Amino acid sequence: MSMKKPAFSSVMLWIGLLFLYAPMLILVIYSFNASKLVTVWGGWSGKWYVELFQDTQILDAVWTSLRIAFFSSSMAVILGTMAAFVMTRFRHSISKMTLSNMITAPLVMPDVIIGLSLLLLFVQMADLIGWPLERGMTTVWIAHSTFCAAYVAVVVSSRLREVDRSIEEAALDLGATPLQSFFLITVPMIAPALAAGWLLAFSLSLDDLVIASFTSGPGSTTLPMVVFSSVRLGVSPKINALATLIILAVSLTAFIAWYLARRSEKRLQQQMKEV
Repeated sequence: MSMKKPAFSSVMLWIGLLFLYAPMLILVIYSFNASKLVTVWGGWSGKWYVELFQDTQILDAVWTSLRIAFFSSSMAVILGTMAAFVMTRFRHSISKMTLSNMITAPLVMPDVIIGLSLLLLFVQMADLIGWPLERGMTTVWIAHSTFCAAYVAVVVSSRLREVDRSIEEAALDLGATPLQSFFLITVPMIAPALAAGWLLAFSLSLDDLVIASFTSGPGSTTLPMVVFSSVRLGVSPKINALATLIILAVSLTAFIAWYLARRSEKRLQQQMKEV
C-alpha cells in the first residue's frame, strides 16, 4: 500500500509558515541566552527580562508609543470614517474625486516624504501662529493620525459599499434624523470594519519609525526609535526579550479574539437550533 504524497499546496503552505515563524522562534530562544553576544549561545538564562524591566528608557518609550498609538488610532478612525462616508455616499464630483485622491495618497507615498512634509508644516505653523512651540507627543500624534486615517478610510469604505441603504432609509422614514440613523443603524453595521481599522492604525502607529523620527522631539522618543538606535550600536539581548514579550502579547490577543468569536458562533448556532 503506497503512502499518499502530500499535495503541492500543503507543502508550500508549510514552507511559507516556516519562513514566517522560524525567525520569531529563533528570536524567542535567544531571548533566554545568557551570553551578552546575541549570536553566541551561552546557556539558558532569564536575566535579560529582569534587566529589561529595570531599563527606564525602554519602559518610557513603550509607554509613550502605546499612548501615541491609542490616541492616533482613535483619531484616525474618526477622520477615516468621515472620509469613507464622503467617498461612498456623496455623488460623483470633482471635489469627491480630489478628496479620494488625497486620502489614498499616503498609501503609496514614501514615509520619508510624509515625515519631511509634516516637519516643514510644523515649522511653518510655529513661525506663523506660534504653535506648536516644539515637537513632541502632540506633533507625533497629529502625524500618525494623518497617515493612519488613509488606511482606516480604505477599510471602512469597503464595508460601507456593502451596507444595505434601504435599512437606513427605513429609519429615516420612521422619523429618525440622519445623525440618529448613522449612529443607530450605520455604525453597528460597520462596527467590524471600525474595529479592524482601529487595530490596523494602532499597529501602524506603534511600528512607525521614519515619520516619528521627523516629528518627535525631546521627551517623545518612541519604542521603534529606541530599538533602532540601540541596534545601530549593537543588538542587545534586552531587545530580544522585548520582542518576545510583544510576540506573546499579540499571540494572546489573537487567541482571545479567536476564542470569543468561536463562543459567539457556537451560541448563534445553538439559538438557531432552538428556533
